[in-house]
Amino acid sequence: VVNDLGGAVSGGGGDKRVADEVVDVIKQRGGEAVTNYDDVSDFNGAKNIVNTAIEAFGRLDVLVNNAGIGTAAPATREAPEDFRRVVETNLMGSFWMAQSCGRVMKPGASIINIGSILGSTTAALPQAAYSASKAGVIGLTRDLAQQWMARKGIRVNAIAPGFFLTEMTDQYEEGYLETMLAQRVPAGRAGELEECAAAVVFLASPAASYITGVLLPVDGGLLTT
Repeated sequence: VVNDLGGAVSGGGGDKRVADEVVDVIKQRGGEAVTNYDDVSDFNGAKNIVNTAIEAFGRLDVLVNNAGIGTAAPATREAPEDFRRVVETNLMGSFWMAQSCGRVMKPGASIINIGSILGSTTAALPQAAYSASKAGVIGLTRDLAQQWMARKGIRVNAIAPGFFLTEMTDQYEEGYLETMLAQRVPAGRAGELEECAAAVVFLASPAASYITGVLLPVDGGLLTT
């Protein structure tokens, strides 16, 4: 299951056009794919996404918890409904999906939560809800890894992307990204999406069979500064 961006199953209220394009690519390359657009922040929605995967393929080997949203409102002006929506999608949605998958996954399965550097540091933006939700994802990852590796043989890890050129960075104020890259990122550049994907593939693969409960920064060294 790759929620939000597409894959064997896509869900979580993301861009349906992008998800459909990813599914088309999978099929063109000889794979099988289905989509589901339930809301991961809803307990029943998450169950429906997982059930779609099981009905289509009979098993579930990898979950990438990639559904996420954010706000950039000053903390004194953040609306309760906005804060709640971010936490419900980013943190609770990750748990509902992991919980549903954990009930059907077999030993050797892998869950990869998409966190953020903002779960561990700040970046000069007012993002209390987003930062809190991603810090929660780190704690969730650690606890599920401890619970499920010994009992179920399921590995649970997280990656913490830094600055990547996405729709989110398109919304930054002019000059912000360039300043952050110069001051905070030893690599001196934004990440390529393929570099983030490579980290996910590694954690999902047998090459990471002895790795669980870790937060892997993919940030060009930002967390070292």
